[in-house]
Amino acid sequence: MTMTYDPTNIFARILRGEIPNKTVAESAHTLAFEDIAPHAPHHVLVIPKGAYTDFADFAARAPAEEMLDFHRTAARICEGFPEGYRVITNARGHGGQEVPHYHIHILAGRPLGPMLTRQ
Repeated sequence: MTMTYDPTNIFARILRGEIPNKTVAESAHTLAFEDIAPHAPHHVLVIPKGAYTDFADFAARAPAEEMLDFHRTAARICEGFPEGYRVITNARGHGGQEVPHYHIHILAGRPLGPMLTRQ
């Protein structure tokens, strides 16, 4: 089940220039910026400029050029963290997605511990 894209979401508004951001990198199809509520010393959000709701939507609909640009932009950011980093995407309710615009989180700057708390 695909979510409906909401063009009023905060990332769409950032892309339109309605909300400022601290840009880390920008390319033809991608914008990366600092998270306003970081969970690590370095917390970068990477978003495609196209309107995609989550990873499955992006993988199914984005043109190859856009996918390549997105992943290469993210990879360039990751290269800046030689001690290590974590890349996360959340999808829908159970995945903890808060903004219905596909994005990845790049976290770095300290040991990040286990990926999930074991129950």
